Amino acid sequence: MPTVRANGVNLYYESTGQGEPLMLIPYLAADQACYAFQVADYAKRFTCIMVDLRGAGQSDKPRGPYSTELFADDIAAFLQAINVEKAHIAGLSLGAAVGMQLAAKHPEKVRSLSLHSSWPKTDLFLETAVQGWQVMAKGLGSVPEMIILGIFPWCFTPGLYAAKPDYIKSLADFVRSRPAQPLEAFMLSSEAVINHDASSELSRIKAPTQITFADSTW
Repeated sequence: MPTVRANGVNLYYESTGQGEPLMLIPYLAADQACYAFQVADYAKRFTCIMVDLRGAGQSDKPRGPYSTELFADDIAAFLQAINVEKAHIAGLSLGAAVGMQLAAKHPEKVRSLSLHSSWPKTDLFLETAVQGWQVMAKGLGSVPEMIILGIFPWCFTPGLYAAKPDYIKSLADFVRSRPAQPLEAFMLSSEAVINHDASSELSRIKAPTQITFADSTW
């Protein structure tokens, strides 16, 4: 189980594949295995590097505060520690927010940038949604159960729940099988989401960038 010391914390990671390095940054409350369903295809062209952010998975979980800027500094130090001069950076949600901070603060580490379901600055709507997840996590006393009951409905359509309940159950089982994020660490990580603001940094991003998002009108 490879772990490296970076920016004062021990970060757990896994890697697979061959080719130019592709850094996959996890989303909120997830560990590096959140990319398990995509990495087999990515690994055909890239050396895929998947890391647990501080506070998640098998990485250290120090006291906070946490921020997307701090996560970005961790990733830059992590790449330095594993002797990767420059990598393609991809992230979803929190991972994408960290990716844009990384590209702005540490452009020498970013070959290209893929931002999926990202946002430049947290608004009142997103803040309210995340605060709801915080309340649910506290009430349930379980971050995995909060993901299944609170975050899943934001990710999957009513039609998918109706048509493929076994698939939803398999995803829930997968979440429960992973190392559970402690409640305190989730609160710190979710506060990083609430306080995210990279709006003044966007002009500093020079790497070729792909941005994807979904239609929320369903």
